[in-house]
Amino acid sequence: MIPWNMSFITEEDFNNHVMKTVESYRAGMKPFDVELFNNNTIDPIKLLLDKSIYQKDWQTIISDEVFRQRDKGNNNSIGYFHQNIFRYIEHCEVPLAGWDVIYRNPDGVDIGDGTIVSTIYVEMKNKHNTMNSASAAKTYSKAQRQLLEDDSCACFLVEAIAKRSQNVPWSVSVDGKHQSHKLIRRVSMDQFFKIVTGDAFAFWKVCKALPDAINKAIADLDAPPVPYDTVYDELQAVAQVSNENFVDALYLLGFSTYLGFGEIAVEELETD
Repeated sequence: MIPWNMSFITEEDFNNHVMKTVESYRAGMKPFDVELFNNNTIDPIKLLLDKSIYQKDWQTIISDEVFRQRDKGNNNSIGYFHQNIFRYIEHCEVPLAGWDVIYRNPDGVDIGDGTIVSTIYVEMKNKHNTMNSASAAKTYSKAQRQLLEDDSCACFLVEAIAKRSQNVPWSVSVDGKHQSHKLIRRVSMDQFFKIVTGDAFAFWKVCKALPDAINKAIADLDAPPVPYDTVYDELQAVAQVSNENFVDALYLLGFSTYLGFGEIAVEELETD
């Protein structure tokens, strides 16, 4: 048994947090039917191109798309893990809205370049490449407004998966103009853990403890039933009943209200 080596979070709190993350992750294992599959409206043309170019059958293409949609939901669970672990760390707050994490230390904290602040406002991202230029500019402007309201703070964009370990001023283009400020910083997760815990290896310790905690959480939870997705079966049934091929059944999902598709959709669904 490896002794607990994280002074900034108790073993009980860590295991509880991992348990909640695993429960959130496994919630995505619910079976997919056509309604859930098309919840955000699929792109039939992309699926057609995928099938033709990658030379896969329709059942595999549908299965791949279901997996992609599940994985998108799982990314939310990963975000939950990275953000909400700070609920258990001293001086940290995870607000219901606004910033993802707020760190307040009345004694002040060095943000990495010798500058001392009392508060750090954090926007957190799972990966370094998940923000487009418009989103980055919007987040940067949010940080600028925060600095105007609080002259003893800093604002961080914290990336769980950054290109490298870093804590640097964040440079962006806002309205076509280059912007950079030493109190608005781009920080990798390991560097942020170092700042808020005072332990340079805090994030490494979290990662080292994670496999055992995940295994414990899975062992303590009832095994979920393996989901049986009915998307392919339902689409195949529509295609057979309407005497159309499979791609036409997909078109009904994406284009049922489009010109030339609506009347056919109503006619075919009535015969189902």
